[in-house]
Amino acid sequence: MTSSATSRSAPASRIELAIGGMTCASCASRIEKKLNRLDGVSATVNYATEKASVEYAAPVTPDELIETVRRTGYTAELPPLPAPAVPEELADTVTEPDAHLRGLRTRVLVALVLTVPVIALAMVPPWQFTYWQWASLTLAAPVVVYGGWPFHRAAWTNLRHGAATMDTLVSVGTLAAFGWSLWALFLGTAGMPGMTHPFSLAVTRGDGAGNIYLETAAGVTLFLLAGRYFEARAKRRSGAALRALLELGARDVAVLRDGTEVRIPIGHLSVGDRFVVRPGEKIATDGIVEEGSSAVDASMLTGESVPVEVAVGDPVVGATVNAGGRLVVAASRVGAETQLAQMATLVEQAQTGKAQAQRLADRISGVFVPVVLALAVGTLGWWIGAGAGLTAAFTAAIAVLIIACPCALGLATPTALLVGTGRGAQLGILIKGPEALESTRRVDTVVLDKTGTVTTGKMTLVEVRTADGEDAGEVLRIAAALESASEHPIARAVVAGARAGSGSAGLPAVTGFANAEGLGVTGTVAGRAVVVGRHRLMRQHGLELPDEVRDAAEAAEAAGRTVVLVGWAGRVRGALVVADVVKPTSRAAVAGLRALGLTPVLLTGDNATVAGAVAAEVGIDRVIAEVLPADKVDEVKRLQADGKVVAMVGDGVNDAAALAQADLGLAMGTGTDVAIQASDLTLVRGDLLAAVDAIRLSRRTLGTIRGNLFWAFAYNVAALPLAVLGLLSPMIAGAAMAVSSVFVVSNSLRLRRFRSSVH
Repeated sequence: MTSSATSRSAPASRIELAIGGMTCASCASRIEKKLNRLDGVSATVNYATEKASVEYAAPVTPDELIETVRRTGYTAELPPLPAPAVPEELADTVTEPDAHLRGLRTRVLVALVLTVPVIALAMVPPWQFTYWQWASLTLAAPVVVYGGWPFHRAAWTNLRHGAATMDTLVSVGTLAAFGWSLWALFLGTAGMPGMTHPFSLAVTRGDGAGNIYLETAAGVTLFLLAGRYFEARAKRRSGAALRALLELGARDVAVLRDGTEVRIPIGHLSVGDRFVVRPGEKIATDGIVEEGSSAVDASMLTGESVPVEVAVGDPVVGATVNAGGRLVVAASRVGAETQLAQMATLVEQAQTGKAQAQRLADRISGVFVPVVLALAVGTLGWWIGAGAGLTAAFTAAIAVLIIACPCALGLATPTALLVGTGRGAQLGILIKGPEALESTRRVDTVVLDKTGTVTTGKMTLVEVRTADGEDAGEVLRIAAALESASEHPIARAVVAGARAGSGSAGLPAVTGFANAEGLGVTGTVAGRAVVVGRHRLMRQHGLELPDEVRDAAEAAEAAGRTVVLVGWAGRVRGALVVADVVKPTSRAAVAGLRALGLTPVLLTGDNATVAGAVAAEVGIDRVIAEVLPADKVDEVKRLQADGKVVAMVGDGVNDAAALAQADLGLAMGTGTDVAIQASDLTLVRGDLLAAVDAIRLSRRTLGTIRGNLFWAFAYNVAALPLAVLGLLSPMIAGAAMAVSSVFVVSNSLRLRRFRSSVH
């Protein structure tokens, strides 16, 4: 945001305005300045997205913001209300951006057909037949007037508001060249039959009465018009990822009404409604599974290719695809509250931001046009004063006007942000803005929360150790049957492990179930009085503990894992080892973070033994264990006080403060909303490799922004002196200016080829 926000007692409101009529970065800069002059208003105007992001407080109203933009010479509209789904039969209708592109393409094609012979006649003297100059005028006039109309119209609009933009430079330059040619043809000697003159890229001296610049006027118009068309097309392509994201959602939904399915538009769905999702259908909105089980393909939202198994009680996300059985889902969030809508909002907000370097570029482009106009007048006067003649002076002045257009400067950041954030959204990475990109470059230490980030966050059965002569499968089956009556996380892990190992085979029935608080459970399974729990519970029931089981249990506990003993008929039959296991990709992710020059640190509330075991498994050297949730932020502050620039990766409510304190916060999208809100980057898929991708993509995007800005600055700095010195033809200057804008946009589009670390 621009730093002009004032202190205010009223709470700030935020709104986005759709801006029309902008043709260059100078336009965005003018609108931004006008809005920020209003009391209590902080605005950022983005030329690439054609939107203004505005924070304002009473007494300022949205109508006043819109009127301010209109008085500046542009149009502004409030965001449209959510529109109903587009019927399939109208899906091919041309949208407004498409119509704008089609209009530009028509102008380019007309200008191309008419300009090529004009340039050919001017460049090849043997082709200059009698009255060739009048044929050139006939061909060039429509190009300058019709083809260049967008430039002339914008220049006139800005002139009426006392402003000058890039369009002013283009319009003045091309009309001056065309007007000079008209004067030479009608009042000078250029219209005489048989007149010829050679084509040269260098400035030559002469009185100008016999020279025409129709090829310059038409050629510059064609090059700039083509540059604007390709720029507009590239901008539309760069925003394609966000549009695809918004189009992911379902259009209608089968809601259960009194046990009957009724299909309604998605906009009519309410929280609490129960709806049916058949195999192959999109899940209409975020909700909780109430009936059925299935595999859900969430790749379009998370970038994760493996479908996720869901059953009764599990949350599901709107726009994901049901790949298995029939589900009945209760809607928990609809409309703007859904994860899909929030992702789209985060991406759009990121695309309206500006990097620090771009703020400098905006300030420069805001004063650049008046300076260039003065420089062009000075160039004209200097050449005339030097005795070079009107032709040389006029040519050099036009070249200055054309070459100096700061269009590439204004496109450098927004196009890279558009493509980078869009590509990130496709990979399940949400970048909140350019400030986050700049932080990734400075970070040298990454703090990783253990539970739910490095590990799965839930207990899993990892091993079954038995006494001599016992069958591991039978021990697990008997223990799982008894544990199936308990809701304890360890019990659920044992049951899940047994079911995964036995396939569809059922568990035996349980009678006489009893819970020994904090120790374990007892009951009768298949005629056996079974005890499952801690060593103390085994002693209470007089069960003998074989040495081999004791040794296995002690080794597992030394490694930071939880051990559950199983026994019946006077003897402990086995030990079940349960742990919060490391995610399969965590070790590779830690290696990836190291490769990026980051030092990983494991931060957890667990005991040092468990933390040390996890750290050793994934390759982390430094561990900070037994930290209370409230103290996590203090550990981040301590690292910062040691001179470290810290990134924090977490997923829980207890991580939110640390995420906000860190120089760069990365929240797992599988975590809590409060953690996501506190972070700078959101990783939609619950995979630590996404953190590696996020930092890689952020650094790549920031590098693209810097490369774009360097090119734009270097181009103007190198080319302007050449134009002033008369070493640059206006037509070549126009082509170079158009190419610079297309280069910047094309360079940004390379970010679309960014690939995830997940293979």
